[in-house]
Amino acid sequence: MSTRTFGTATVTTPDLDEPGLYLTRVDTLDNPRGAVQDFAFGDADLRSLELADTQLVTGRIHGVRAQRVEFESLNLHGVEITGSDLGAARWSESKLTRVVIRDTRLLGATLDGLVLDDVLFENCKLDYTTFAKVRATGPVAFAGCVLTEAMFTDCDLSAVAFSECTLRLTEFGPGRYRDTDLRGNDLSTVRGVANLAKVRIDTSQQHDLIQALVNELDITVGDD
Repeated sequence: MSTRTFGTATVTTPDLDEPGLYLTRVDTLDNPRGAVQDFAFGDADLRSLELADTQLVTGRIHGVRAQRVEFESLNLHGVEITGSDLGAARWSESKLTRVVIRDTRLLGATLDGLVLDDVLFENCKLDYTTFAKVRATGPVAFAGCVLTEAMFTDCDLSAVAFSECTLRLTEFGPGRYRDTDLRGNDLSTVRGVANLAKVRIDTSQQHDLIQALVNELDITVGDD
């Protein structure tokens, strides 16, 4: 069992190279039985990638580039997604367990109603992505991700860790942020500061949050 620790979050990651595990290369993730297991899928340029009511269990997705992505009730367990471009994906009502999404672009995507348990987003481009009603039920970390103008709304990010992420104009809307670990990030331009009750920061970030609040309230600071 492999783990990665970021701040206060220790994420259990899939071990797809363990002895005795063989991943079968598949040409599609669409299966009439509604489940694909022990698989490898990748190096594909697709016009459309649409999956619904499907389970992906123990597998690797690599180098997938799709112009249109629609996932509904797509549940992942023990899966790695790496080096892919899923663009403005629409991903809804799904559960991700022991999942790593690494070096992947989800620009302008909408992640709606996802449940995350042992999930790591690492070195991902998540600019302009909307996270709506996303709930962390286990360890979750964003490490080295770019979240420029991303938005979190009605999410439960309790104990989620953000490590060395770009949070420029990232908006934290109403939600739950108890023990969300924001240490090690520049918070000076984040939005929704008033919603960040009970988060975890370090001493040097106090000035960042003051600056973010001044910006958000459009306060003019001066002596005259």
